[in-house]
Amino acid sequence: MQGGGRQSVRWASAGQGAACRTHGLPRTTFGLIVTGIEPSIPYEIGGVPTLLAAITAPHPPTRESLHMPRRLSPRALLALAAGVLIALAAAVTGVLLTRGGNQPSKVALPLRPVKEIALPGDSSRFDYASLDASRGLLFIAHLGASQVIEVDVRAGRVVRTIDGLPGVHGVLVVPDRHEVYATATDANQVVAMDEATGTVLHHTPTGDYPDGLAYDPAHGTLWTTNESGGSETVVDAATAAVRGTVPLGGEAGNVAYDPTSRQMLADVQTRDQLAVIDPATLHIRRRVALPGCDHDHGLTLAPADRLAFVACDGNARLLTVDLTTWHVTGTDRVGEEPDVLAYDPAARHLYVASETGWVTTADNNSGHLNVTGRAHLADGAHVVAVDSTTHLSYYPVPHGSGGHPALLVYRPGP
Repeated sequence: MQGGGRQSVRWASAGQGAACRTHGLPRTTFGLIVTGIEPSIPYEIGGVPTLLAAITAPHPPTRESLHMPRRLSPRALLALAAGVLIALAAAVTGVLLTRGGNQPSKVALPLRPVKEIALPGDSSRFDYASLDASRGLLFIAHLGASQVIEVDVRAGRVVRTIDGLPGVHGVLVVPDRHEVYATATDANQVVAMDEATGTVLHHTPTGDYPDGLAYDPAHGTLWTTNESGGSETVVDAATAAVRGTVPLGGEAGNVAYDPTSRQMLADVQTRDQLAVIDPATLHIRRRVALPGCDHDHGLTLAPADRLAFVACDGNARLLTVDLTTWHVTGTDRVGEEPDVLAYDPAARHLYVASETGWVTTADNNSGHLNVTGRAHLADGAHVVAVDSTTHLSYYPVPHGSGGHPALLVYRPGP
């Protein structure tokens, strides 16, 4: 204990909790951390209810508000310790209730392992992945190494690594342009690369903390979600010039292009909303409320069925949204802290990968999801990509069977 064991109470604000959550850690609205008690300067709390009330207060309590005299008896010391334990238990319970509690009931995954491809680098965090199914090339953001890894999934080998992408999160291959885009989050940039050679073509500034990516082929624009910046940066894919910025009015989650309506959909995760954006005018056309969702982060679409699937990482829920009526038509439990979603339109099969390593699979039956599997796949398996031609799914993880980074490949099967 620092300072000879003197009592130290540190308060964690809601803002601090949200920052932790960005890195895959639980979010809390308050926290109390007791780092030690110095016997020579004891304090007495005026009852457990007083302490509990203080914990939920918006500002740290003062000695006077907690009725802390300089002297107290051994009996009072015991009461203090008991009060702190009860308060901490109440805090943990409150967080679990807010975030959806423990993992949902397990349902065996309808997946069978195909192979495991060794990946280079250290066992630090991976983030998004994007597949060019026509060429069999998978691009993986290795966030901890600040690089993109290109994998030939047909040959089962790494083609190259592309370095110099500080804190890379999002990655998106656009086969029609033969280019790959990545968000260099620590530099607040989006970077364009040649798909065939890996050569860096352009760097374009974004807002704060660029994360996910989407491409609008109708307007030839690349969209980046600036998570803490609360906006979308719209970039001309041909010239790398910024065409504009769309403020969302809250922290940005993921973004997706709807080819049927030719609109962009963006998660506004601190408002539990979907923003529907006109990509021609860069104006928000409507805001769609997401009842039952806490912190909508993940997003993918089934355009042919006029559906959006939204992952809520605050309470481990998956919402189905009708893109015609703009109503939530279904809610399902998924693994804690869902992150990346992938949809196979040919099989009408959805994959949801969670920070806890749990994967949820579901079938889209006439607009209604039927959960077919929900279980732990592998530690760190919070990223998934799917090939709609072979129906294989891909999961980059920090530790494969040999303890080193690996790409896990699965096929559907009983």
